[in-house]
Amino acid sequence: MSRSSSPASAESIESSASTLLSRPLRVGVVGVGYLGRIHAKIYARMADVELVGVVDPDTGAVEAVAKECGCAAYASARDLYGKVDAVSIVTPTVHHVDVARPFVEQGVHLMMEKPIAPTEEESLQLVQMVEKQGVLMQVGHLERYNAGVMALAGRVQSPRFIEVHRLGVFVNRATDVDVVTDLMIHDIDIAMSLVGDRIENIAATGLSVLTDHVDIASARLEFSNGAVANVTASRVSNKQLRRIRVFEHDHYYGLNYIDQQLEIVRADPDSDRDNPRIITEKIQIEPKPPLDAELEDFVSNVRHDKAPLVDGRVGLEALEVAQRVKQEIEVSLKRY
Repeated sequence: MSRSSSPASAESIESSASTLLSRPLRVGVVGVGYLGRIHAKIYARMADVELVGVVDPDTGAVEAVAKECGCAAYASARDLYGKVDAVSIVTPTVHHVDVARPFVEQGVHLMMEKPIAPTEEESLQLVQMVEKQGVLMQVGHLERYNAGVMALAGRVQSPRFIEVHRLGVFVNRATDVDVVTDLMIHDIDIAMSLVGDRIENIAATGLSVLTDHVDIASARLEFSNGAVANVTASRVSNKQLRRIRVFEHDHYYGLNYIDQQLEIVRADPDSDRDNPRIITEKIQIEPKPPLDAELEDFVSNVRHDKAPLVDGRVGLEALEVAQRVKQEIEVSLKRY
């Protein structure tokens, strides 16, 4: 099918939305690398969802995924035009805008893996286009759907200090971007969502180790309400560690992302204030694959016209802070 040259009207998008509850939601996946393949498999097993096709210029990879998922294999995103209601874009970041734009013009809803685009300017332009067209864009901040993070977010009320470590061994994936854009942005987004206030000041340092980009970084985020978050991310460590600690006036929360155990420490309010008794509670969170939860939420949001947990504006804000962190790292490197 040839590329549509005219944007979808607001009326046609609204009319299309009204039919989504009466038939399977037609979805496609553009990009079937490591993560895109998982997107396709999840959609393929969803009830009331039709995986129309998967797209990738790698013929062998796209045909293998299509066979596994029982859908069509395409070499170009153009082959999905006019056939889908929603699409996951799981290509390298540099291709996001070019792939997304024609889908937005046709009123197709987007599940966009983060970051939205390589630059703030491109990201803002796409977000504005999405808003003008009235389509839904959900940005793939996967850790928001981590069961432990959701349990933590439901308990934290007024955090004053947050410390996050996201360390992993090197894998030859997502090396087209730096560790801040690839990994730290998750924890920037989580810290911002927990504090709920704007960031006043940022200090950061980092360096490249195995790639041409920054591979390990640490940032201090100071919020206008006085809260502070220290965030460290590495993709060149010799072990995996994913942990967040949150301190507020009368509680300490520690979450191990990997084993999904939430530790809550607080003073017994009935004990002597000068010699308080410390109560420690450990909660084992029922795990659920976060990408399953994220894509299920995306489908539900499209069907019922609900605002995503991480929409374009939220994703853009996280990207803006990540860019500020990168700028501070560049400044720190010039000092040496």
